[in-house]
Amino acid sequence: MTETRNRPRHRRSRSALAVGVPLALTAAGTLAYGTDLGLFGEDTQQQASAATAAAPAWASATADGFAAVNSLGQNGTYGGRGGQIVTVKTQADLEKYATAAEPYVIVVAGTINMNPVGKEIKVQSDKTIVGSGTSGHVVGGGFFLGSGVHNVIIRNLTIRDAYQGVWNDKDHDFDAIQMDGAHHVWIDHNDLRHMADGLIDVRKDSTNVTVSWNKLSNDNKAFGIGWTDNVVTDITIHHNWIRETEQRNPSTDNAAHAHLYNNFLEDVAGTDIKSSYGNYSRGKTKMVLENSYFQGVNNPVIKDSTATLVQRGSVFSGTSGRNESGGTAFDPKTYYSYSLDAAANVPSLLKSGAGPRGSIGTTAAAASTKAAATTLTVAKDGSGQYTTVQAAVNAVPANNAARVVIAVKPGTYRELVKVPANKPHVTIQGTGSSRKDTVIVYNNASGTPKPGGGTYGTGGSATVAVEADDFQARNLTINNDFDEKANQNLNGHQAVALRTAADKVFLDGVIVGGDQDTLLVDTAAKDKLGRVYMKNSYVVGNVDFIFGRATAVIDRSVITLKKRWDGTSAGYVTAPSTAANRKGILITNSTINGDVSDRSFFLGRNWHAGGDASLDPQTTVRNSTLSAAVKTTPWSDMGGFSWKDDRFAEYKNSGAGSGSASSDRPQLTDAQAAGQEVADWLGDWTPTAS
Repeated sequence: MTETRNRPRHRRSRSALAVGVPLALTAAGTLAYGTDLGLFGEDTQQQASAATAAAPAWASATADGFAAVNSLGQNGTYGGRGGQIVTVKTQADLEKYATAAEPYVIVVAGTINMNPVGKEIKVQSDKTIVGSGTSGHVVGGGFFLGSGVHNVIIRNLTIRDAYQGVWNDKDHDFDAIQMDGAHHVWIDHNDLRHMADGLIDVRKDSTNVTVSWNKLSNDNKAFGIGWTDNVVTDITIHHNWIRETEQRNPSTDNAAHAHLYNNFLEDVAGTDIKSSYGNYSRGKTKMVLENSYFQGVNNPVIKDSTATLVQRGSVFSGTSGRNESGGTAFDPKTYYSYSLDAAANVPSLLKSGAGPRGSIGTTAAAASTKAAATTLTVAKDGSGQYTTVQAAVNAVPANNAARVVIAVKPGTYRELVKVPANKPHVTIQGTGSSRKDTVIVYNNASGTPKPGGGTYGTGGSATVAVEADDFQARNLTINNDFDEKANQNLNGHQAVALRTAADKVFLDGVIVGGDQDTLLVDTAAKDKLGRVYMKNSYVVGNVDFIFGRATAVIDRSVITLKKRWDGTSAGYVTAPSTAANRKGILITNSTINGDVSDRSFFLGRNWHAGGDASLDPQTTVRNSTLSAAVKTTPWSDMGGFSWKDDRFAEYKNSGAGSGSASSDRPQLTDAQAAGQEVADWLGDWTPTAS
C-alpha cells in the first residue's frame, strides 16, 4: 500500500498478571502491562520440577476466569507446579501430600475409599490434585479448603457416593469439595455426584474461583456460593453439565461478581428428581449469565429483588416458571478474556467434553491426547541448537503434524524470518523475563532494492512472514526499524514488521513495532479464511499500521500512535481490505494512545485493494479507551471509495477520543454489538497457548 491512497481495574489487583493457559487480564482502561512493556507475570512462568523429566501436560496448567486474576497476593492459580509430582493410591498417601506445607502435584491413580465415610481431606495451599486418566476416584468423601488456603487445582477426578440415604440430608455435611475462606481455586473436568450434602460449596468469603468442564449430577444440592454478609466472592462458572439436581444450580448469595457461561442445565423428564430452580442470583450478587442451555428446568433463572442479573444468548428448551433478569451487573471482560461457544452447541459439547478425560491437556476443553511438542532452542551465543531463528524454522520437518516450539533466548536477532505454509503448528517464543528481551528486527521497506533486482514491495518487506496455519508467537518483540528520514530517495516507505497469511494465528504477549504498515494481517488467498487473534500485546506505528484482508481480533492490547519521521502527527490506525462475506478487524477491550498531537489520527480508512469494488472493508472498535489523539470524525475515505459504503463502527468506547453517535461516527446498537464479539470473529476456533 502507498501512503497517498486517498474501565476501573479490579478492586484488589496489585501488579502485572500471571501468564498461563489462558492469560489473566486486567481492565482495558488501565492495562497493567508495566512501564517497561514487560511480560505479564513472569514470576509464574516456572515449569514443573526438573527432577520430573516426563511431567504430564497438566502439571503446568493454569486456570482461566476469576481464578486467574491477580489479587490477595496470589498471581493466578497454578497449583503445585514446580513441586514434586507424586502418585497416590491410598487415603493415607493422598492425605499426606494434600496436607503438606510444600507444593505437590498429586496424581490419584485408582479408587480411594474414604474412612470414615464423609471425611474431607484438609487440602493446603499450592497443590494440584489430578486423576490419572479416568481412574482417579475418591469415594465416600472429598476435600476441604479452609481459611487462607490458596492456589489449589482439583482436576480430572471422580468424587462420589457419600450419600446416606436421606435426600435433603440435614445431618451429614458431606460435600465433594467445600471451601471456607479459600481463594484462587480451580475445579476442572471432574465428575461430582451422589453426595450427602452439596457437590461444591464456596462459602465464607472464598473468592477467585473458577469451576469449569465438570459434571455435577444426582444430588439434591449441586453448587452453593456465598452464605456471608460480605460481598466478596468473585467466581467464574463455565462449561459445566449440571443434570438431575434439585437445587443450588448454582445458588449465588452476596457474590461480588458471578460470571456463568456455556453451562448445560438438564432436568431429565420422567425421573424422580425434579429441579426447583436453575441459576439463582440472591442477596447483593452481581451475576452475568451468557450462552447457557437449559433443558426441562423449572424456574431456570431467578433473582432476588436485591440482586442483579444480566442474561444474554441462552437457550431455554422445555423450561417453565420464572426466567428473570434485571440490573446492570458488570462486564467480565474488565477482569479477564474469554470466548463464548454458541448456546445451541453447548449440550453436545459438554456431553463429549465435560468430566474426567483419558488425557488432560493444557486447556479446559482438551478431549484427546496430543503429541508432545518438540522444542528447538535458539541462542546468539551458541548455547542453543541454532544461532538464528530462521535456522530453527528450517529444521522443522515439512508437513509436521505436532507442535514445534522454537524457544529463543534473549538477544537481538537481526534477520528475516519466514515460516512457510508447509510448516504448521510452530510457536516462536522468547524465553526472557520480558517481551523486550528477545527482539527479531530488520529494516527492509517496499522500495528497498532486492539483491536479484527489483524491490521488495510491501508484503515482501516483512521482518517476520508467517504463511503456516496454527502459528503462535509470544513473549518477544518483532520490529521493522527502516529509517524513513535517511531513505527519502526510496519510492515506497511501507515497512512491515509482521505479515501473516495463514489461519489460526495467535499472537500472545508480543510487541510489533514500526512506522507505516507495521502489522499486515492477510490471508493465503482472497477466497481463503485467515484468522488472527492478538492479546496482551502492543502494536506501534503511524500510517495504516494494522491492515489487510484477514479476520483479525486485537484484544486487551495497547495500540501506540507514533509521530512521523519528520516529527509531525498524522496517521491511520487501520486499513482493512475485507471481503464482503468476511469479518474484518475488531479492536476490543484495548487502549489507543501515544505521544502525538490531539485529533491527529483516524481510526481507519477503507482499503479497496487494487480498486476492487467488491470488497467491503470492516473495522469495529469497541469497549476501548481512546486518547485525545483520535479525530472527532475518526473514519476516512481511500482510493475514491467512501468509507460510509463499507463497515466502520464503534461501541461503548471511552476516553477523550471517544464520541457520541452521528452520521460521521456510527455506533453499534446493543443488538448489533451482540453479534460483533470475539467469538463471532473467531468462529469455531478457540485460541489456546501451546
